[in-house]
Amino acid sequence: MLAVRILMVFVDGVGLGDPDPATNPLVRAATPTLRRLLGRPLAERAPVHTASAVLVPLDAQLGVPGLPQSGTGQAAILTGCNAPALVGRHVAAYPTRALKTLLEEQGLFIRLRRCGIATALANAYTLEYFTAVAQRRLRHAAITLNALQAGVRLRDIGDVCAGRAVYHDLTNVRLREWGHAVPVISPEDAGRHLAGLAARHPFTLFEFFQTDLAGHRRLPDPVGVVERFDRFLGATLDATDPGETMVVVTSDHGNLEDERTDGHTTNPVPALLVGAGRERVGERLRDLTDVTPACVDLLGNGGDPP
Repeated sequence: MLAVRILMVFVDGVGLGDPDPATNPLVRAATPTLRRLLGRPLAERAPVHTASAVLVPLDAQLGVPGLPQSGTGQAAILTGCNAPALVGRHVAAYPTRALKTLLEEQGLFIRLRRCGIATALANAYTLEYFTAVAQRRLRHAAITLNALQAGVRLRDIGDVCAGRAVYHDLTNVRLREWGHAVPVISPEDAGRHLAGLAARHPFTLFEFFQTDLAGHRRLPDPVGVVERFDRFLGATLDATDPGETMVVVTSDHGNLEDERTDGHTTNPVPALLVGAGRERVGERLRDLTDVTPACVDLLGNGGDPP
C-alpha cells in the first residue's frame, strides 16, 4: 500500500508576477488560503518555505524563444520532457501529432498505469463536449488526452450530482445555464468533493482553466476567479490529511498575473506543495520538466523520494 497520495491541482495560465495590486489580480484579490500558506500573496519569484507549504518558481520557457503556451507547457509537465525544444517552438492550446506521441509514450497517466498506480481525473465532462470532439469542432487538450490514452474514465454529469467530480467553474453555475439538472454548490463544497475523490486514489488531477480565460479577458472578473479558487483550495486542503497526501498546485505558463497584457508572459510559474513529502520534492523542482519525475518517484517509493 502506498504511504502517500498526490493530488495535483493544475491551474492554467498563472505565473509569479509583480507584487503590485494595480496590475496583478492575484495580489488584489482576497486570498486568505494562499496568504496563510505563504505569508504573502501568490506573487514574486523567490522560493518560499513555511511551516505549511513550499513554493518553488518553475521556468516555463525552457530555453525556447517566445512566449510559453499551453500545448507544449502541459506536455512538458506531464512527460518530464522539454516539449517546446522537441518540436522547435511553443505550441498553443492543443497537442500536435508529435506531442500526442510524446504523451502516449511518456505521459504521467501512462507512466503511473505502467507502475500499477491507480489514477483519477476529477474534472467532469458534458455530452456536448463529447459531441463537439466527435464533430471535430473541439479537440482534447493535453491532460484530457493523456488520461484517455491511459484508459482513465472521464467523469460526467452523473458524477457531478453524486459529488464524484468537479466541474471547471467549481460551482456548476455554467452547467445550470446550459440546462443541466445539477445542484449549484459553493467553491468549498467543490473542494470537499475533490478531497474525497483524492482520498480514494493514489493520484488525482484536477484542471482549472478559468484563470487562463480571465487572463485572456474572456471572463470579466479575474479577481472573482482568483477568490473563488482560493476558497476552493482552502476547503480542499482542510479536507485532506497532510500526513497522507501531497497537494501540488502548478501551472503551464504565465498570463493572469499581469493585466498589462491579455496574452501570455515569460514569468516563472508556481509549484505550490502542501503536505507529505513537500520539502524533498521541492528540492527537485527547477522547471516544468521536473514535475512528473518527482511525482512518479514519490509514488513509486512509497512517499520517500530518492
